[in-house]
Amino acid sequence: MSMAVVGMIAGMALAFAGYFGGFGAFLLVAALGAVGFVVGRFLEGDMDLGDFFRTRGERRR
Repeated sequence: MSMAVVGMIAGMALAFAGYFGGFGAFLLVAALGAVGFVVGRFLEGDMDLGDFFRTRGERRR
């Protein structure tokens, strides 16, 4: 599945949550989507847990 289709599905989910559940539901869906994205990247190996805890001077270039 292309990233455009994934983005479209995520946008539609946020739109439905905002329309039917209000702004609070919109924020909840957006926050859980962001958490799911980070967990997915971590499980795929694209991201290290240490990336969140390094200071700017310690990051790889």
